[in-house]
Amino acid sequence: MFFEYPKLLFLLLLLIPFIGWYVWRQFKGRRAAINVSSTAPWKGRGGRHFTWVRHLPFALRSLAIAALIFAIARPRSSSDLEKIDTEGIDIMLAMDVSTSMLARDFSPDRIGAAKDIAVEFIASRPADRMGIAVFAGESFTQCPLTTDRPTLINLMKEIETGLIEDGTAIGNGLGTAVARLKDSDAKSKVVILLTDGVNNTGEISPMMAAEIAKAYDIRVYTIGVGAMGTAPYPVMTPWGVELQQVQVEIDEPLLKDIASQTGGKYFRATDNTKLMEIYDEINDMEKSRTTVESFPVYSEKFMAFALVALISLLLEIVLRFFVIRRLP
Repeated sequence: MFFEYPKLLFLLLLLIPFIGWYVWRQFKGRRAAINVSSTAPWKGRGGRHFTWVRHLPFALRSLAIAALIFAIARPRSSSDLEKIDTEGIDIMLAMDVSTSMLARDFSPDRIGAAKDIAVEFIASRPADRMGIAVFAGESFTQCPLTTDRPTLINLMKEIETGLIEDGTAIGNGLGTAVARLKDSDAKSKVVILLTDGVNNTGEISPMMAAEIAKAYDIRVYTIGVGAMGTAPYPVMTPWGVELQQVQVEIDEPLLKDIASQTGGKYFRATDNTKLMEIYDEINDMEKSRTTVESFPVYSEKFMAFALVALISLLLEIVLRFFVIRRLP
């Protein structure tokens, strides 16, 4: 424990003249009030045994003053600073949210499976800063880099198709993720880009975004999601929603080039199990060591001294007005 304002403790010196004055007054007042020939009438009443009680109010008041001085000096305690070595990297998840992600070759569909497995991936890496970028016909940041896991997971769960213009702007999605990582001072920076289609729109070409990522030493892991051949896709008909087989088109050469140029790796996920294995493999990639210094946690201790002062004052009042007045 330490005091935030230790110089205030010098106020305790005021108790010296206060106590001296009380002692001097007691000796000065020790003279006979009346003269009697014998003390026999007062013997056996026990008054002598309770003489010390008359000094308790002063002692309690002195204790209250001392406790108040300790309280206003602001006593505090804190945990020791501790350096902890952890392994972590900065990761941006760039996720395709175009309507083709509603295909049901995954359970319940591509976007649902991608979200569920990404949530598990996020929860498994508590030492990393992570963020989310989403893209379709354009892109935006769903969550910037953060260590706040509950918020990150909630924002991941809120991702849906149809929030932005439809299309597949892979370059824009990668560019948005790179923009969030370029100013990071982490030794290792990674983008995990997940898509199920072919780049068909956007202001930034995918390879230009890959060159920018390489310039900032950002590795890009690309994941193509979709079954081989065709996949069931929900289509609105006059008789309601029906599943129709649609050809799966993933620009694998492009995704491989992006990964190769940035030092990453390309993966193909054809079902939930394979997608989970891919995230597990990425989870085992090399981590960079960082040192985190924990902040001291302060705890205020003045309340205990304030309670001592309050209780002392209350006891003084009780003794002075309800006990000492009744003593013989």
